[in-house]
Amino acid sequence: MEHMDVANPYFGVFVLFVLTFGAFYATTVLARLASRAMAAKDNEKIKLTVYECGPEVTRQPNRISTQFYLFALLFLLFDVEIVFMFPWAVDFRLLGWFGFVEMLLFILLLAIGFIYAWRKGALEWHNIK
Repeated sequence: MEHMDVANPYFGVFVLFVLTFGAFYATTVLARLASRAMAAKDNEKIKLTVYECGPEVTRQPNRISTQFYLFALLFLLFDVEIVFMFPWAVDFRLLGWFGFVEMLLFILLLAIGFIYAWRKGALEWHNIK
């Protein structure tokens, strides 16, 4: 039997990736099989009724405003973009004028997006009644 000569230094990473994927898949399949085997299969009406929990709820009384989602999305957008400025600040001298102009364009695009969101009223809080 020949010894396998692996010239690529990332072969070990590839092997670990394949083994990790296989372990993840096996764990998922085993968890699904175990949960199906242990799940309660009897759906009697008496077991599904409300027991000492108050009246039966027909629908959720309060609605969650989409304004929360919009604010979170805008926060993530502008917050993550600020993170991209740190590597630029570290290598500012190495990048020279090209890096400076690229960062100015980047900040200009961020400003355009911010002004667009502001004009569309995405940053104003609307009371829903």
